[in-house]
Amino acid sequence: MRKLLYSSLFLFGLLTTACVPSKDLIYLQTTNPADTATVLHPIVTKPYRLQVNDIVNVVIKANDSKLVEIFKATDQAAQVTKTEQSLYFDGYTVNEHGAIRMPVLGELVVIGFTLDEVRLKIENQLLADYFTKEANIFVSVKLAGLHYTVNGEVVAPGSKIEYKEKLTLLEALANAGDITMTGNRKAVSVLRQLPQGSELHEIDLTDIKAIQSPYFYVQPNDYIYVKPLKQKSWGTGKTGLESISTVLTLLTLITTTFILLK
Repeated sequence: MRKLLYSSLFLFGLLTTACVPSKDLIYLQTTNPADTATVLHPIVTKPYRLQVNDIVNVVIKANDSKLVEIFKATDQAAQVTKTEQSLYFDGYTVNEHGAIRMPVLGELVVIGFTLDEVRLKIENQLLADYFTKEANIFVSVKLAGLHYTVNGEVVAPGSKIEYKEKLTLLEALANAGDITMTGNRKAVSVLRQLPQGSELHEIDLTDIKAIQSPYFYVQPNDYIYVKPLKQKSWGTGKTGLESISTVLTLLTLITTTFILLK
């Protein structure tokens, strides 16, 4: 009988620690739960610098539309009806030498440059060789989508593409179906590719101060990995109800075995 008592106490302790507490599931918590208007200013993130295999979309406009046509990879109609596929095929890929190859302008070294720096570089070359200031040239340089990958304890892992200027880590995880019940929100890893190498950083998404991290905003080619909680390897259940079912099953097995042995 004593063994049964000890087994029951052990299983009760397992029940109290097996399920995932609610505080581990809530994003951006404050130190004072009574605060309803916490104001935190996110830090100023550094602008993204182009890397090899990035795809850049360049649009050039000016008063002389006929002259502008020679700088385009596609005709004007295609520019208006761009699709995800055309952004890939019509964009300019940064080659292994760190350059893009454009009509007439030739190869332009852009690796390590920001999008604004590339825009100014193209504008200056156009003004120097082909246009005057009266032409009112307009140059737009954007990435052909923000590529990133989410893996680990999320509902829908995989590579994603977003066509927007900024994307938060919470939005990226939401696009992957959010973190599962057994995912560790306190240690989300972000592997970031930089021109000088790679950086690995962990961010606690249950803390509201996470928005002040330079990794809170996703950059192109980021790899986001969500680690599993220990509860997943224990296999006792994610919620209290699941854990109770597991414990009752074990208690029934132990009781039955004890009765048969007696």
